[in-house]
Amino acid sequence: MNIDDDLFKRVVENLHDGLYIVDRDKKIRYWNSAAERISGFKSVEVIGSLCSDNILTHVDGAGKQLCFGGCPVEKSINDGKPQEADVYMHHKDGHRVPVSVRISCLTDKEGNIIGGIELFTDISNQKANTLRIKELEKLALVDPLTRLANRAFMQRAIQTRLEEKKRLKVPFGIFFIDIDLFKNINDSYGHDVGDKVLKYISRTIAINSRPFDVYGRWGGEEFVGIIRNINVEDLEAFGNRLRVLVQSSYISHEMQKLQVTVSIGATMVNDEDTVETLIKRADILMYESKKTGRNRLTLG
Repeated sequence: MNIDDDLFKRVVENLHDGLYIVDRDKKIRYWNSAAERISGFKSVEVIGSLCSDNILTHVDGAGKQLCFGGCPVEKSINDGKPQEADVYMHHKDGHRVPVSVRISCLTDKEGNIIGGIELFTDISNQKANTLRIKELEKLALVDPLTRLANRAFMQRAIQTRLEEKKRLKVPFGIFFIDIDLFKNINDSYGHDVGDKVLKYISRTIAINSRPFDVYGRWGGEEFVGIIRNINVEDLEAFGNRLRVLVQSSYISHEMQKLQVTVSIGATMVNDEDTVETLIKRADILMYESKKTGRNRLTLG
């Protein structure tokens, strides 16, 4: 069976996974429909650009920019070997999407390497988040701007977890998250841009959470996360991973890259806690993060 160019293109365009092709200079030469869907960038917006030109700008779990050292595509082009990695892709709307990437080099008829091919799969818990939002919408428990749970739902959810802790001894932790210097964004760029920042941070948090954890907007630029069945070491590690993902997320506004950071207070529940004491402790810890330099997590 011969596979002609038209058939090949139809197959690639119907892949569930994103696929793009770069030349040796890492300029994007092909971008399929799934790549558009997962990244938010249309083909016409990226063809001819470098993937480091405010497009994908992959980072690892520690927030390291892979475009400037550690790029799996560049490594595959240089050594001719396939690469695999889990990275965090920049979405056009600003948030970070966890993807599993598989890269191989592209060769001509003589076997010379002329570029690279990356296939990437969205590994976020997007479906679980979508279902959760639909259920919360029915009960009017969704924050209309961020699409996270609202404060009323989060208060109920914490109470439910406290009761579960008493009955079944299931541990959980709380994150209290606040955007650093958010007033400066509103004052400098206006509330419309401020809303975009709130949306991309909310999206970064939600899309990189576990299916059984819940995040909500507590008020203004404050968010609360309920992290279920976790120990203190993992709570700290997970919170810091979210922090660096927010730090590496951004939106483009009038030729500027706008980025913000968050300060986090993290605490584990204890047997004497109520909703109020738990939130108050996490809030105090968050302010400790602010006082000691911002863009950090304080555990207590």
